Amino acid sequence: MIDRLKSLEDQALGEVESAASVAELEAARVKYLGLRGEVTLVLRGIGDLPQEQRPQVGKAANALRQRLQESIEAARVRLQEAESERALAAETLDVTAPGRWHRLGHRHPLTQVHDEIAAIFVGMGFEIVEGPEIETYRYNFEVLNYPPDHPAMDEQDSFYVDDDLLLRTQTSAVQVRAMEKRKPPFSLCTIGRTFRREALSARASFVFHQCEALVVDKGITFADLKGTLTLFARELFGPQTQVLFRPDFFPFTEPSADYSLTCMLCGGVGCPVCKRTGWLEIGGCGMIHPNVLRAAGHDPEKVSGWAFGLGTDRLAMMRFGIDDIRLLVDNDMRFLEQF
Repeated sequence: MIDRLKSLEDQALGEVESAASVAELEAARVKYLGLRGEVTLVLRGIGDLPQEQRPQVGKAANALRQRLQESIEAARVRLQEAESERALAAETLDVTAPGRWHRLGHRHPLTQVHDEIAAIFVGMGFEIVEGPEIETYRYNFEVLNYPPDHPAMDEQDSFYVDDDLLLRTQTSAVQVRAMEKRKPPFSLCTIGRTFRREALSARASFVFHQCEALVVDKGITFADLKGTLTLFARELFGPQTQVLFRPDFFPFTEPSADYSLTCMLCGGVGCPVCKRTGWLEIGGCGMIHPNVLRAAGHDPEKVSGWAFGLGTDRLAMMRFGIDDIRLLVDNDMRFLEQF
């Protein structure tokens, strides 16, 4: 058995030294020191040897196992260092090679319009506020005075996360959150992304952006709203811009109106985007409903306010002469590089 152990030692050490990779070294370790390895089997069979041979064979077998383990660990360190050196050599940076040109990005046309809108409202003394895109049923509908059977509350018209959470369908929820934390007078503006189950077309998308603004103070009237919207439109599109107000209904304002601007794509002549009317509807507006003021903790007998919301995607289309809203979300660099 001693001769057998000597033969195993020569054979095992030879395979360890000749291993060309960590994988080959691991195979040699398993062959000799694994659960069914040759050295392991010798150690397990010591109990079957004659009594007088057990001490000598056991000592020799344990010494062989120790030498093999040390030899394997030394070989593992050597092979890992060699593999690291080869990997580093393959990744060496050639400083003489010509540099790589990195394409510069462009500010998205929506981002440009959002920055212009924010600058206009900040210049008029408004505070810019933000809020979550995943909104609760309460803030998205309930405190905005939506009746329980309103079509907008249908799951077919909104993207629901669960029974109480949904992707916000309008940025009005941000303003209610902000109103709860402030005392009049205040002027607020918010710009952000919203979601609705809309069919994708040249004029509409299921992901779109809104800007909303409101003012709450004593003695606020509809005339203040019309003046602010007209000033905003002319600051953004020029002094020739006309604003058209038409009576409408919104649960959170009373009285309410929708408003349109002169279609900049056709100059008011009529085109497919404005449905041949010469006017492009931008959003809705009105005096804040008393129920909404109460829900935000304000007394409608003491203060009043106006609010409006508009789609910034359509503003970007008018601002840059874009005739299809889908171009804003396609992320095509050939399109974006124009701006």
